Amino acid sequence: MIRVLIADDQDLVRAGLRMILEAAGGVDVVAEAANGRQAADLSRALVPDVALMDVRMPIMDGIQATRRVVESGIPTRVLMLTTFDLDDYVYQAMCVGASGFLLKTVPPAQLVHAVRTVCEGDALLAPSITRRLIERFAVSRPVSNDVLPAELDTLTAREMDVLEHVAAGLSNLEIGERLHVTEATVKTHVNRILAKLRLRDRVQAVVYSYEVGLVQPGRRRPPTA
Repeated sequence: MIRVLIADDQDLVRAGLRMILEAAGGVDVVAEAANGRQAADLSRALVPDVALMDVRMPIMDGIQATRRVVESGIPTRVLMLTTFDLDDYVYQAMCVGASGFLLKTVPPAQLVHAVRTVCEGDALLAPSITRRLIERFAVSRPVSNDVLPAELDTLTAREMDVLEHVAAGLSNLEIGERLHVTEATVKTHVNRILAKLRLRDRVQAVVYSYEVGLVQPGRRRPPTA
């Protein structure tokens, strides 16, 4: 069973999310929180597998609550939910350690899939949000490829290829098709990349890639053979 905490300031929304998740099977909603402070406290006390975190909540918003959850060191993965499709929220959520970001307008099946995805250790962002965020972030943070950090030298050429594709928002399946390897092979590469660079998940890998200038608009290294 996947243990989930739901944090939203609206009773009706929490009830709807609980109904969707529990009807899917394999999910146990262990707690509900009406504000960010409750969400952070309950997460530390119960250590759910996934915390569904609304962005806008009273007392403490979802961004601050997510930071507290991540900094506490517990293995809970945070999946942000909001009715606002705004880049600022997504960027802040990514930077504080959220493992995914979805709009509340997604179909129920997509919500259930997102919970299962982040529980398994993968990260998830809505494709439209990912592309727009990457474009904005890359343009606003130009960095010369001549000053790449030394830890990138620990990656193999194939791992560098995989990291660039991860930064572009591609799934393991899509990366495998681009590089002509299996999805399982890509997942192995991703896990090694995260371990070598000491990153929490794919979301942090995206932020890292653009912060250090590994990936820039219109510039890609040719994939290795």
